[in-house]
Amino acid sequence: MPSSSAPLVVKLGGSLHASPTLAAWLAALKRCRRPLTIVPGGGPFADAVRAAQPVMRYDERTAHAMAVLAMEQYALALANRDATLELAASLDGIEAARTRGRVALWRPSAMVAAAKDIAPSWDVTSDSLAAWLAKKTGARALLLIKSVDVGDGAPLTEIIRKGIVDPALQDYLDGTPLFIAGPSSLPQAPALLTDDVTPGAAVAIFPTRKSA
Repeated sequence: MPSSSAPLVVKLGGSLHASPTLAAWLAALKRCRRPLTIVPGGGPFADAVRAAQPVMRYDERTAHAMAVLAMEQYALALANRDATLELAASLDGIEAARTRGRVALWRPSAMVAAAKDIAPSWDVTSDSLAAWLAKKTGARALLLIKSVDVGDGAPLTEIIRKGIVDPALQDYLDGTPLFIAGPSSLPQAPALLTDDVTPGAAVAIFPTRKSA
């Protein structure tokens, strides 16, 4: 069970890259009282990987590695616009940023390339990678910031069916509480994070059935 000082992992959706809410979300996240790690989405950089795949005909493993590098591009862009975010490529780097009281901004490629438990597939996007990192760091919760809202208590299976999160997310959560914050969550987010409350809708996660 996460401790009272357990970190919060937040995936910042790539779909927000051109949104005026991006700056507001970054400002709100800095109000978080817990150690915080931001996982970047892939945004337009991952879209470029998807678009080029049928033309260049590279396989899923290659596409996945390229999509993870797309997350790094988004991380570099975020770090360039906000000097309070500290790029971190390892668990030690994340911990060092937290020790300095800074927000860790994950550069995932090295850790993902070395991981044996991450499937190289389009089913595993930054959503699932954020869940994987949340488990690795003992996070209190995983917050996915999206450009759409979901209802409080909505089942994860339905959110997956609607394509709001990737199909593999449930496999990577492994017990980590999940929240999804859309546009309607932003006005209350600064106050909630100041009060150590995770903003967004709590997602209902039901155990998957395993065959005997």
